[in-house]
Amino acid sequence: MAEAHRRGWSEGYRSGSESSTSFSKSRVERLEHRVKELEEQLDATRRVYQVDGHQVVEVGRYSYRWRGSEPLEVGDRVLLPENYVSRMKDGPGPAAGVVSKLGTTYRGQLSDIVRRAPATGK
Repeated sequence: MAEAHRRGWSEGYRSGSESSTSFSKSRVERLEHRVKELEEQLDATRRVYQVDGHQVVEVGRYSYRWRGSEPLEVGDRVLLPENYVSRMKDGPGPAAGVVSKLGTTYRGQLSDIVRRAPATGK
């Protein structure tokens, strides 16, 4: 009888623990989803697509201004101005990048994109 009691208690404890873990995991997933929704809403209210009449885009983690006549689209290849890091990493001259997002939420000074990058032949 003691063995049956111990086994019942053990199985009940394990079942309760698994149920609690499952509930907690589900709650964390719902909260993460809600945070993502709220971040997207905040981004949408703060995002600007032009600064001083010129298009603004994100290339990787950074924002740039495009003064060209034809608007850029996500996926367009561009040449970015040389900076300290790009010079060490890629050598002197403009560095290639890909437009990852239209507009920006950044409010600081923007560098200008040098030009569209030549198409790569495949």
